[in-house]
Amino acid sequence: MKTIIIPKEHEIDVVEKEQPILKSGEILVEIKYVGFCGSDLNTFLGKNPMVKLPVIPGHEIGAVIADIAPGGPDIYRKGASCTINPYTNCGHCPSCRNGRPNACQFNETFGVQRDGAMCKYVAVPWSKVIVDDELTPKDFALVEPVSVGFHAVDRGEVSDLDRVLVIGCGMIGIGAIIRSVLRGAEVIAADIDDTKLSLAKELGVKHTINTKTEDIHQKLQSITQNQGPDVIIEAVGSPYTYQTAINEAAFTSRIVCIGYAKSDIEFETKLFVSKELDIRGSRNAMPEDFRAVIKYLKQGICPKDKLISGIYQPEEARQALEYWAENPGNVFRILIQF
Repeated sequence: MKTIIIPKEHEIDVVEKEQPILKSGEILVEIKYVGFCGSDLNTFLGKNPMVKLPVIPGHEIGAVIADIAPGGPDIYRKGASCTINPYTNCGHCPSCRNGRPNACQFNETFGVQRDGAMCKYVAVPWSKVIVDDELTPKDFALVEPVSVGFHAVDRGEVSDLDRVLVIGCGMIGIGAIIRSVLRGAEVIAADIDDTKLSLAKELGVKHTINTKTEDIHQKLQSITQNQGPDVIIEAVGSPYTYQTAINEAAFTSRIVCIGYAKSDIEFETKLFVSKELDIRGSRNAMPEDFRAVIKYLKQGICPKDKLISGIYQPEEARQALEYWAENPGNVFRILIQF
């Protein structure tokens, strides 16, 4: 079967591999679309500290069920559209014992710590397969990245009483914006790209800030009557955005960090104490986040086509990643079609 592999940094190949053999308790899924995410791009560029090379990338999956091992639950049938929960959890570490398997200490995500789904077929435990007849495989390829943003909003305990600043309007930030709007919050979006900010407006954002052309501090002070946002969701992963989140947060606000900064960051730590900030990490997503995204997509109000920046064939994978690396402001999500 056709398979995309990243053998080492700055290299990506299409190779032939054997189709997996279905085992007891598994479902064989036929991949239709897989999204390239930021971690895949960083793996290709040699900037992903968590990856184990060589690796088959891909964990944003739109597929159909090809075969089911005997004994699988009745909810699964051949030909059904589906996605896959791409995370593992051990069941024994502190995260798992505390009911947060998304942050399992020993998690292995598809395409990062273990081979992913950029191939024609994948066999996985039936418990990892999520089906819904109302979504297409292309729809399903959007579910995982949007669910990461949904989870960040849950970590921030966002309500209709909150002003929420989302820093970064890429795919994960867009997920955080959608969920915050659905919860009735007043949402402020910050980014350096007007196209992304325009889409944020379409999704229900009340205020936008182009941090390249506007003074984010002055704009936030004006919007919030000199108080600052109640919740800040950092969805970029840079020293500037992390420092901005701390500096602009309202007293006793919640800061949720999704992005991985690639270098050490200096903070004015007295703000942690004087503002009594709640600073929280947000990793992956919970099953309920997947369900919430699926419910949202089924409403038919999501501008899905605007979230897909391009669809490429496997042989064009290098071209797709190089384009993204050279044009980061123009890309929401790139799909590879099998």
